[in-house]
Amino acid sequence: MTPTYHSGVHKFAVFTVLWTILLFVAGALVTSKDAALSVIDWPKSHGVWVPPLGSLQGGDFYEFSHRFVAGGLGIFTLILAVLLVVKERRVWLRWFGAIAVLGVVVQAILGGQVVIRLLHYWLPVIHACFAQIVFAAVLGIAVFTSKWWVSERPQLEDKGSPSIHSVAILNAIVIYLQVILGAGFRHKDIPIWPHAAGALVVLGTVTWTAVMLRKRFEASPELGKARIWLHAIFGLQFLLGLLAYWSRLTSADAPQPMPVMVWLTVIHTVGGAILFAFSVLVVLMCYRLVPRGGEVAATAPQVTAG
Repeated sequence: MTPTYHSGVHKFAVFTVLWTILLFVAGALVTSKDAALSVIDWPKSHGVWVPPLGSLQGGDFYEFSHRFVAGGLGIFTLILAVLLVVKERRVWLRWFGAIAVLGVVVQAILGGQVVIRLLHYWLPVIHACFAQIVFAAVLGIAVFTSKWWVSERPQLEDKGSPSIHSVAILNAIVIYLQVILGAGFRHKDIPIWPHAAGALVVLGTVTWTAVMLRKRFEASPELGKARIWLHAIFGLQFLLGLLAYWSRLTSADAPQPMPVMVWLTVIHTVGGAILFAFSVLVVLMCYRLVPRGGEVAATAPQVTAG
């Protein structure tokens, strides 16, 4: 079946991706501001669904803002799934939209358990890491509904070993493991050194992936841009990590989280999510541009304005 490009569906999927990034910002602010248990009931907040804005002071504001943005993501993901059912002819993509909705529901339940169980049992770390999976799913929908994905593209031959698909997947897995270590440190379940060591491992896999992309597919402008962006995002993320840890050390004796520490930590946390998401994007690009055994090139799309 020839896939059809629907600009409206794709644009809404991109909007959902951007909203998910906003949710990462809201969640990182809750952690960095030590506001995780400011609202101790769930799913309501202080006994009501929407507390008066004037009553949201200090940690209450950050905690409720996180819940509000998360609720928005649930609504937008559901709308996106409905749009896929109505507009999309690829059955597997319809199911993927339903899975994304289920992921958001599971993530909401995990968030509630974080509050109900008073941050115990590694639940904050699980909640933070599962959010990355949901982000990757929403990003995948945005990619699969793009005109770039459904358009006919020149297919590249991979003559190296291991395959570029395996290299890119390994890179994404290592980055995800680093996200887990970062969440463990941020939630005070593990010391800093595993996360610091993990950064060096990520440096190795990112470099290896970029080198393989350059050596094997130097003529591909798309994969060329991908490796440049992969390097750039990781380099910025590495620098942000150093600055965030420095801010923690210099403000360790402060009576409350200092603004410089809060915002450096938030930006570093969101940067980690973006780095993982981009590594997933690289995987998808490799599968789209470099066929594996038995695969054939995509046919030209049918473009509609809907």
